[in-house]
Amino acid sequence: MRSITKHFVLGSFFLLLGFLNSEYLAETENNSIINLFCIESFKVEISKANLNYDEKIAKDTCDCYLKEFLNSTSHQNSIDKCKLETKQKFNF
Repeated sequence: MRSITKHFVLGSFFLLLGFLNSEYLAETENNSIINLFCIESFKVEISKANLNYDEKIAKDTCDCYLKEFLNSTSHQNSIDKCKLETKQKFNF
């Protein structure tokens, strides 16, 4: 009887672990998609402003956006805040 209980607990643990892992992977995938859109939007904005694209600046700006957006800030507020931070940080 103890063996059955042990296997049940162990099996439940692995099922829970798999579920949590799939939730983490889904969140990571969503963040990657958001990041791709952010990078592309950044490239367009930089191009419109006749500035040279810099991958480091784009990554920094998009990391800021994702952090702000995930912290319950609205989409537009996240954009506005991170644009301002980027302008100040990189002297645009």
